[in-house]
Amino acid sequence: MSKRSVAIALGAIALGLCVVAIRPSRTVHADDDFDHDSHHGAASPAKHAERLIAEGRQTFRYDTFGDEDFWGGKLQLHKTVEGAKLGGLGAGLSPAAALAVGLKVDVNALPRGVREQIAAGRVDLNDPAVTLALLRFRSVVGVTGFFNESGSLRSIGIQCAFCHSTVDNSFAPGIGRRLDGWGNRDLNVGAIVALAPNLKPMADVLQVNVPTLKKVLLSWGPGKFDAEVILDGKAFRPDGKSAATLLPSIFGLAGVNLHTYTGWGSVPYWNAFVATLEMHGKGRFFDSRLNNRDQFPIAAENGFGDLPHISADEDRISKKLPALQVYQLSLKAPKPREGKDFDPEAAERGKALFTGRAKCSNCHVGPTFSEPGWNMHTPQEVCIDSFQADRSPDHQYRTTPLAGLFSHQKGGFYHDGRFSTLGDVVNHYDGCLSLGLTPYEKSDLVQYLLSL
Repeated sequence: MSKRSVAIALGAIALGLCVVAIRPSRTVHADDDFDHDSHHGAASPAKHAERLIAEGRQTFRYDTFGDEDFWGGKLQLHKTVEGAKLGGLGAGLSPAAALAVGLKVDVNALPRGVREQIAAGRVDLNDPAVTLALLRFRSVVGVTGFFNESGSLRSIGIQCAFCHSTVDNSFAPGIGRRLDGWGNRDLNVGAIVALAPNLKPMADVLQVNVPTLKKVLLSWGPGKFDAEVILDGKAFRPDGKSAATLLPSIFGLAGVNLHTYTGWGSVPYWNAFVATLEMHGKGRFFDSRLNNRDQFPIAAENGFGDLPHISADEDRISKKLPALQVYQLSLKAPKPREGKDFDPEAAERGKALFTGRAKCSNCHVGPTFSEPGWNMHTPQEVCIDSFQADRSPDHQYRTTPLAGLFSHQKGGFYHDGRFSTLGDVVNHYDGCLSLGLTPYEKSDLVQYLLSL
């Protein structure tokens, strides 16, 4: 059988089997029957929490909030994915190209027969038809394809998991079991968006032409995204580098007050902000701080602080926020492995430094390893420039939680990845706080950080 025939066959498999083979976990609804407390007519706390986690997981992994009307309807991104041979535009996006820009495939969403074909090399990963098959299986993490009855793509949408999930590469590079809450440091968001045939709606908001917008998008690079550029239009830092920041991991946030690099707000705040303003879902979002024309000229011009005026029936975001928050707060930080991810003896020595002379625990308080209460600091306190802090309402930086630090070293540290290694971070604070640590002490401290 030719490679082309295999690709077509795979598409047929997708059309015929996806409903029974890869159906995601059942969507739960607020009026489903569940156990009640016999005295008060209320759900038991355990049942209620379990229910919210299930709802939130469904939302996090699969809900587009209607944003396909923007990514497909306005930007026409699905046409680039499909390619001219299958009814779209251009060469199409092959699985190999999709993996190259950091998109991931959930191996558990693939039928066994398809997994076997891929493992045996009988699937042409350079054929866009295979990408469409993967979308029919709902196996592309964070991306949903919407299909016409003819089998062609009608639109495309994204979910929370697009930026904040990856896979464990257990099947192949970029293909494996989902890791929800892990920032995808391989994902080149800007390059993906730049593929859209019609970028004018986005360029018009930023008040620039399309070539300028593409320059901005392509400046981000893998693992980065600039959430504030649609608010203030500051696409580049004073040093000429991109103003994009690293996609953060969002596990281990239970008990942490503010949840973004510059402390915009809590988990439900940022969920509403991103789902409405960044993903372009259909919801309502309120933040009067965005009406400050001096600090947020683009946001103020477009009324982003009170957006949009839609009815409750049209709002596909607000009712999802409670369960989405509970699911995200249930995501525990991954545990490092002794002897593989860190040296336990050195880590024990580093712990004494962390809680003592290195002063780390003055701000990074266990078990969250952020600060209980108001976890914010001025740029001067952490000895860095104020550029990113000044793009936020409070002009400060958050004390980042450290649990699971070993798992997100790719791309560097701090909001913009300015420090390539943990050793660089330790050196920075050694100078900033005049600690006088020896090279051996710095090494031990790094091992402790990797053990968290």
